Amino acid sequence: MPDEQVIIIGAGPCGLAAAIELQAAGISSLIIEKENIVHSITQYPTYMSFFSTPVNLEIADIPFTTASEKPSRLEALNYYRTVALRRGVRVHAYEKVTAVEPQADGRFSLRSERRDGETRQYRANAVIVATGYFDHPNMLGIPGEQLDKVSHFFREAHPYTGMNVAIIGGSNSAIDAALELERAGARVTVVYRGETYSSSIKPWVRPTFEALVGKERIGMRFASRIVAIGPGSVTIEHAGEREELANDFVLALTGFHPDRAFLQSFGVAMEDEGYPAFDDDTMASSVPGVYLAGVVASRHQANEIFIESGRFHGRKIAAHLLQTGRIRPAARQQ
Repeated sequence: MPDEQVIIIGAGPCGLAAAIELQAAGISSLIIEKENIVHSITQYPTYMSFFSTPVNLEIADIPFTTASEKPSRLEALNYYRTVALRRGVRVHAYEKVTAVEPQADGRFSLRSERRDGETRQYRANAVIVATGYFDHPNMLGIPGEQLDKVSHFFREAHPYTGMNVAIIGGSNSAIDAALELERAGARVTVVYRGETYSSSIKPWVRPTFEALVGKERIGMRFASRIVAIGPGSVTIEHAGEREELANDFVLALTGFHPDRAFLQSFGVAMEDEGYPAFDDDTMASSVPGVYLAGVVASRHQANEIFIESGRFHGRKIAAHLLQTGRIRPAARQQ
């Protein structure tokens, strides 16, 4: 059974940043990632550009150079992959951690499973959970949600050309998807619980969206919700009245939540709202030796802006590990 100082679960930007911060503090780590490096970014829309500027997404003091003011998804994938390779971050990709078990001596036993079915076991002095949210969408709990026509992710508009598409949500992801779909020739209706446009919509995007709504090229239903999804229609409820629209696809862009069952399986306490409890100053969870990093510690704000702050979580964790004496550092690395 391999012995590790720290095992990081998840190779997103904040997991990579944590590994590099530990490395700089003389602490060795291994990242175990159930998919590929920065898998969450591969889930973003194909032609998406980040809201953040490149400098706010940088890790490991390596410059993030881009062709335009806002980095694209492809540029981000290339950047984080290059940083991981350049800094020699140890990553076991396509390997899923299935159990974390606290031991009597304060250490942890971990079990994992590879894509080929091989199981592995590890021991570690500390565990950092950097798993993000994006495998656990917030479900609607309505009839028809299980149909193949329903997706909680939007990647690109081309497959929806000429189709009737309903988008559930009013955040940036919903607005951006609606604009791309309209340009690709889809007939789009956005269904949003809010009474008016969300204040979080990017200011340079909102006028374009409002203009298309005004021209009836995008349908907008405020203070509304979809209450049923059928093979060829959706039912929308507004002010106690129902409307049925022809529909081919539904994009339920309703947000995500952490894997509560996994965290609770090894004792991490949850706040009343269902988010894992942790110390903001150290990122320590309720279980000594277990830390949170990245989007899993974002509470309500699970979006790309959290990379800006989550990339510094590893620094807090490294300092706390050294302060508590849980880890004995090797020679510091530059």
